[in-house]
Amino acid sequence: NCIEHPLPCLSESDTQGIIKGRDLFGYVGIEAVLDQMRRKTMKAGFEFNIMVVGQSGLGKSTLVNTLFKSKVSRKSCTPNYEEKISKTVHLQSVSHIIEEKGVKMKLTVIDTPGFGDQINNENCWEPIVQYVNEQYEKYLKEELNVNRKKRIPDSRVHCCVYFLPATGHWLRPIDVEFMRRLGKIVSIVPVIAKADTLTLEERLEFKQRIRQDLQANGIRVYPQKEYDEDAEDRILNDKIRENIPFAVVGTDKEHQVNGNKVLGRKTKWGIIEVENVAHCEFAHLRDLLIRSHLQDLKDVTHNIHYETYRVKRLNESNANGVVLSPLTLENGTLEKSDAESHL
Repeated sequence: NCIEHPLPCLSESDTQGIIKGRDLFGYVGIEAVLDQMRRKTMKAGFEFNIMVVGQSGLGKSTLVNTLFKSKVSRKSCTPNYEEKISKTVHLQSVSHIIEEKGVKMKLTVIDTPGFGDQINNENCWEPIVQYVNEQYEKYLKEELNVNRKKRIPDSRVHCCVYFLPATGHWLRPIDVEFMRRLGKIVSIVPVIAKADTLTLEERLEFKQRIRQDLQANGIRVYPQKEYDEDAEDRILNDKIRENIPFAVVGTDKEHQVNGNKVLGRKTKWGIIEVENVAHCEFAHLRDLLIRSHLQDLKDVTHNIHYETYRVKRLNESNANGVVLSPLTLENGTLEKSDAESHL
């Protein structure tokens, strides 16, 4: 018994109808929801957590400062900082609120001093794996709280920028092992650091070798083909995948070029313009991380990597006959006494 109505009357067996603008009786104002979402986002702001990994001297801090055009790296924020080679990998994070045109972003930069700096770098990736999983654990613990927060603080790593030294050869064993392990739990974007030390021909050949190594070792780097949502995404992401790893140069110094101020590195032969795609691929990296894929990086973190971790933890608790609750999530482990009390 269907009542006459301008919208199609659908039974359970019917397919969903699509009513487009030309079929409406007049202006409804549905598109105003975009303005509503924009206003709410501008009020609340958003979080973005980026991890930089690579051995000392590859310009990680400089590149992060160049990306966000401000002093946001750990070195820049530490008074009287002195470069010391750490004996072990210690993760350090620093957070800032960056505001541009009324939009606020809480940026957290996680640095990994000590990675790859030793003669024996065996298992040097383990503290990083542990850190990434600890952030998933914190988020899961907050989700399981009975009286959980309206907005759960998000400290999960949304992107890991991995710095490759510009050797011009193949990937090193430490590079292969790190990206193979971390690519399963976080979005990795590999970059060739200080790419101005290579000629254009050397750079092209090095990039091809790295892509071959990535494919041969089954290493997953962002953006993965299986996460492309439609044909338009696939076309855009295919162009990005063709350029990975990005050959980048970072600097926070400005120089005059043809009467304009540009970020660049001054050499005997001229100025390497950081944002000039003919000189390096920094602009491609910036566009990927900030201008085109920042929200997608967050979505992949939440819907893919965090979801995989969450399902794994819940399955572990079910296998042990334990009701997973905040009490059993301390330090990311299930206490034996807790497990026994639930059996």
